[in-house]
Amino acid sequence: MTSKTGQKSHTADATAKRRTSTAARAPQTRRKQGDSGATSVAQVRLRPDEMADLQQVMQTLQLHSLSDALREGLRLLSREATEVAAAQEIRDFYRGTRAPTPEGVAPATADELAAADETEW
Repeated sequence: MTSKTGQKSHTADATAKRRTSTAARAPQTRRKQGDSGATSVAQVRLRPDEMADLQQVMQTLQLHSLSDALREGLRLLSREATEVAAAQEIRDFYRGTRAPTPEGVAPATADELAAADETEW
């Protein structure tokens, strides 16, 4: 017959072995194809209208999962952030003066700039 202390010790050892074994396997099972690092889990809370919009987008773009849709959204946000940073670099470089236009290109008129500002994609 085993004492309670001996049983607890055996149970703790078995639990630790299971945790170690699972932890060692986890990075291998979470790698995505073409990526050398482990993935991360993120949560987002959506209102019903946002979820309906997301499902419509997924159907239109033939995205097969919420993860695919959110990755695509993050990719587009990253691209936009890169463009905003590049525009800021140009403004910083020219220190508030207008950047020169290429030879043979006329600067945009105020009306053309206003029309561009009103354009929605």
